[in-house]
Amino acid sequence: MERVCFVLQVRAEKLEEYKARHQQVWPEMLHALREAGWTNYSLFLRADGMLVGYVETPDFAHALSEMAKTEVNGCWQKEMAEFFVIPSGAMADQAMLPLEEVFHLE
Repeated sequence: MERVCFVLQVRAEKLEEYKARHQQVWPEMLHALREAGWTNYSLFLRADGMLVGYVETPDFAHALSEMAKTEVNGCWQKEMAEFFVIPSGAMADQAMLPLEEVFHLE
């Protein structure tokens, strides 16, 4: 099982709306994530907009690929793009910057 931690940057003026959107994630999106192998998935948001994500999955590249095939992911990514500091036209799931794991207490 891969443990993946990644970072993104949420726009400062969008922090409260970003948090509110994640109180009501579409059921179809939640189902698609589970079907694509995303488990133990969490998001953490710092006051300055730094977003840290954590997911456990058998294969992160495969999990991203499976999500990219779904219609619901495309819709979600388009809706959420305005919240992130990312290159114009990019989607957040394409801009995730995975961090190198340097320690894990087993």
